[in-house]
Amino acid sequence: MLELPSPNDWVKHATQSLKIERIEAFFNAHAFDPHQHDTYAIGRTLSGVQSFRYKGAGRHSLPGEIMVLHPDEIHDGHAGSSSGFQYQMLYISPALVQQVLHGKPLPFLKEGVSRDPRIVAATSALLSSMDDELDPLEEDDSIYGLVTTLQEVTGCNIQRLTGDYSAATRAREYIDDNVEQPITLDDLAKCAGRDKWSLSKDFRTYFGTSPHRYMTMRRLDHVKASVFSGQTLADASLEAGFFDQSHMTKHFKKAFGISPSRWCQSQG
Repeated sequence: MLELPSPNDWVKHATQSLKIERIEAFFNAHAFDPHQHDTYAIGRTLSGVQSFRYKGAGRHSLPGEIMVLHPDEIHDGHAGSSSGFQYQMLYISPALVQQVLHGKPLPFLKEGVSRDPRIVAATSALLSSMDDELDPLEEDDSIYGLVTTLQEVTGCNIQRLTGDYSAATRAREYIDDNVEQPITLDDLAKCAGRDKWSLSKDFRTYFGTSPHRYMTMRRLDHVKASVFSGQTLADASLEAGFFDQSHMTKHFKKAFGISPSRWCQSQG
């Protein structure tokens, strides 16, 4: 059972961007149950100790350290000291990363936490001020710098992969355009011009998650945007393509580690 938010807990969302999501938050004790995003989660601890399990091991992020969590890797979050922890985080989609990589492997930082000054510098422009709107050119330059730095730091193989990047991209775009409708792997294969099992493998390779997980996350994005605009969770769930609110809630907890109702409280 998820804990109710501590009166001291808070989450602050940065000025909206069409490309990345940024937050700053403080948690006194428990933060998130085990969950997995379909995006990179890249952030820095500002105070306290941010503890979490990642790749089967306990990790601890101290002030000044950078977390780089790979898409679809399960992790949780809690305070590693009695003083709680404050942190900033940005979420960047593999689709945006691939706009820089053009079909090369997604960078993977196995340890999940780094003090490498190159990563610290590459994240600073995107995390420096949550109150200020990012200049579009600065944002693009910073995204490019972050992706290429991750390539360098992780020793990512710069050779192209053997899959069909164009087919995977066509499938992703089909999901984006039809996310509220029923979608089958056969639909995606027909659109992409690729057999469905090869396409499923390619999608995971280039975008870090399965076609179904990608579709589900886009539907959850739709739910969050609808709640922001004043809709109820029940109406937002149906509009996004879920069977009902219960169906949406199951996927929401798996994706974000908290219930939709707790997430709504954090937006107040």
